[in-house]
Amino acid sequence: MSPFPVPEYWHEHRVSYGETDTMGVLYYAEYLHIFERSRNGWVRAFGTPYKAIEERGLFLPVREAGCRYRHSARYDDLVQVRTGVNQWRRASLTFLYEVYDESRGRLLAEGFTQHACVDGTGRPLAWPSWFLEIFRPACSGESA
Repeated sequence: MSPFPVPEYWHEHRVSYGETDTMGVLYYAEYLHIFERSRNGWVRAFGTPYKAIEERGLFLPVREAGCRYRHSARYDDLVQVRTGVNQWRRASLTFLYEVYDESRGRLLAEGFTQHACVDGTGRPLAWPSWFLEIFRPACSGESA
């Protein structure tokens, strides 16, 4: 496995039939949904559900996303998704994702999502101090 931002979070996902194409391969767009599930798990691992962040008036819309597909995942495969934040800016952050097979021995895909920090009207904000305090280990590269 490659060097990865700390702290990292691992999400386990079983590929459902509805997520596959006619050949039984995980449909390419489903990777973004899997990234979202893993990202939500990463946030929750800090003790704060994403919903609580939004209730405080902070939103993190995706402004850019990408995925590189290396090997196919198929119906009923168990995949392991590694998630971490590799870049914090004044009003944005970028998550990295790596999707592995069940044993974490084969990299299936890698991707990223970049998120803006905005208020309820969509206006960009600098990170509030309460948010930075919650995610301090990720901001500084410490282990959680």
